[in-house]
Amino acid sequence: MKGLAMLKIGEIGWIEKDRPACGSQDAIVRPLALAPCTSDIHTVWEGALGDRHDLILGHEALGVVDEVGSEVRDFKPGDRVIVPAITPDWETEAAQRGYPSQTGGPLGGWKFSNSKDGVFAEFFHVNLADYNLAHLPEGMSLEAGVMLPDMLSTGFMGAENAKIEFGATVAVLGIGPVGLSAIAGAKLRGAGRIFAVGTRPAAIKVAKEYGATDIVSYKDGSTVEQILDATGGAGVDAVIVAGGGPDILMDAINVAKPGSTISNINYFGQGIGDEDTLPLPRIGWGYGMADKNIMTGLCPGGRVRMERLAEVVMHGRMDPSLMATHVFKGFEKLEEALLLMKEKPRDLIKPVVLVEQ
Repeated sequence: MKGLAMLKIGEIGWIEKDRPACGSQDAIVRPLALAPCTSDIHTVWEGALGDRHDLILGHEALGVVDEVGSEVRDFKPGDRVIVPAITPDWETEAAQRGYPSQTGGPLGGWKFSNSKDGVFAEFFHVNLADYNLAHLPEGMSLEAGVMLPDMLSTGFMGAENAKIEFGATVAVLGIGPVGLSAIAGAKLRGAGRIFAVGTRPAAIKVAKEYGATDIVSYKDGSTVEQILDATGGAGVDAVIVAGGGPDILMDAINVAKPGSTISNINYFGQGIGDEDTLPLPRIGWGYGMADKNIMTGLCPGGRVRMERLAEVVMHGRMDPSLMATHVFKGFEKLEEALLLMKEKPRDLIKPVVLVEQ
């Protein structure tokens, strides 16, 4: 089979590999719709996970089941499915403690394009199919559905981890597709005022559609000063970090009130200096004692998560297809779509590749 792979740090290309084998509880799926992610960019061009050789990329997919193992109950060949970006081993100790994304160690539930070949292939393997696939609802557009495996799941997790209460003031730092999903999630959880920090016109338009009340441009001066001025110096009840480099944590902590939660859903592909560290502002963090709490997490995966997100979309709570600004047709367009994600033109939010229709 053919797949788009990371050949080494800084280089991608098409390769041929054997079709994956199907275990008794697993499925082999062919792609229906695919979406490149900024995480793919961090992995390839920043070497964020270390060197990988001939590893097929991609972790955002809708698919069609091609084969199932003998013990799979709920799926059969021909079923159209949502494939979560995170496919945990549900029988593990970490999953039973409530942290399925971390099975097998930190980030262990993230298998596609990390510890095994990803979804940018003519066929790909899904472990524990009954627990890690969800049926694609009839009538859901492919452009909307392909946002569920990662963008919606991660963005909503940002709002969940931020512990947003009714009427809370929230700042979302970064309004790429994950940040936009976080804005939608914050609104659904009852936020009052929502600051969206970003400059891209296409993203600003969708941010307002999803519930942002204030747009903050870092080009107009300090993000921290703008948000503090707008809140009378009080700061915000919750911060969701959805983009930016290492210094973004400085802004997040400095705009947060005492007693607030900073929810990080940003993938830091690089740190600072030889020690590869991330900075915290000593005074803004109250010398370590200001009750400003930092939460982190990896995109929740699994079947139930996908089914719940599908309910949000199918009942009109938000429309994730608004983020699909560039739609390609044909499997061979994957490389072009991935490179577009790397270049990030100002009219881009998210590229989507429709493999089958």
